[in-house]
Amino acid sequence: MVIKKINIYLFLQIIKYFILILFIFLGVAWLLQITRLFTLSNFLYIEIYDIILLSLYLIPNLITVILPFILIFGLLLCFNKLKRDNELISMLSLGLGLTPFKNTLFSFCIIILSLFTLLNFYLAPKIYGVYKIKEFDIRNTLNFDRMSFSNFLNLDKKTILDFNKKDNEYVNIFINYIDDNENVVYAKKGRIFSKNNQYHFKLNDGFKISINETDEIEKLEFKNYVLKIDYNNFNTSKVIDKNTFTIFDDYNSGNYLNISFKIMDIFLIIYIVLFFFNNNLKEINFNTNNNIYFSSLSICILLLNQILKNSQITIYNYIFPLFGIILFSLILTKIKKKYEKN
Repeated sequence: MVIKKINIYLFLQIIKYFILILFIFLGVAWLLQITRLFTLSNFLYIEIYDIILLSLYLIPNLITVILPFILIFGLLLCFNKLKRDNELISMLSLGLGLTPFKNTLFSFCIIILSLFTLLNFYLAPKIYGVYKIKEFDIRNTLNFDRMSFSNFLNLDKKTILDFNKKDNEYVNIFINYIDDNENVVYAKKGRIFSKNNQYHFKLNDGFKISINETDEIEKLEFKNYVLKIDYNNFNTSKVIDKNTFTIFDDYNSGNYLNISFKIMDIFLIIYIVLFFFNNNLKEINFNTNNNIYFSSLSICILLLNQILKNSQITIYNYIFPLFGIILFSLILTKIKKKYEKN
């Protein structure tokens, strides 16, 4: 009965500090992302409400990235508080040893791994795929009437637009677009709007210069000119981003490298919990140096993991360096403990 009460108390304490750190880290990460997205609002005059709503689709993916870091600081904060309040000593004085701590960490780890696996293997990629589609739609649903100027705006990879606005009239319109030729269009004034997956330009008093593959130049001067430029529809088949692939997508496409990324993320969570138990909790060693050692080494491993995941590497070049630094950390920890005993 006593063990059960201690387990419940420890579990609730870990959850409390885990959620606290989660909100802090997630808040910072979300603010950084939404600040980046607000550039869309500034340059494309998109409603702030749409930007905030779009940013919410990033949250599951952000959690999969920051969760191991949350685990590090959540565990440290929780058990440092328990030690500072002499609660760890009180629990050990009951003669139960480390059993309550092992049981609680095991239960906590199972719950976190279950949620993380569901999120990392399926939910986060699915929701991130929706984010990519909605972001594209927002970028390509431009309200030109609300724009007072355009500073060489990239409408797509092949079209650049620049204009000024005077008394609600478009003036000094510059368009650079590529079809079979490279084209430059300038008009003193005109109208611009988007309709039916096309950008419509009704231009007055200007010229068009076309350069073909043999560098021949054709120039056309006009009083009135209508230009329509298609912009491509977007669908999920065009999303080429490993963060949008579920475990089923990876398996069906034979993308074993991405599968190894997801599996390694789970392994690193287990490693952090075991590392914390052996380095800090087992010896009830929560002094500043030991805490810095645990957090610094864990963060280095996590950062290396992220760097390798974002590099163009093979599965072997990913696994071997990561396991190499993990093995190095285990050897270093063993040497550190021997040195401390002496």
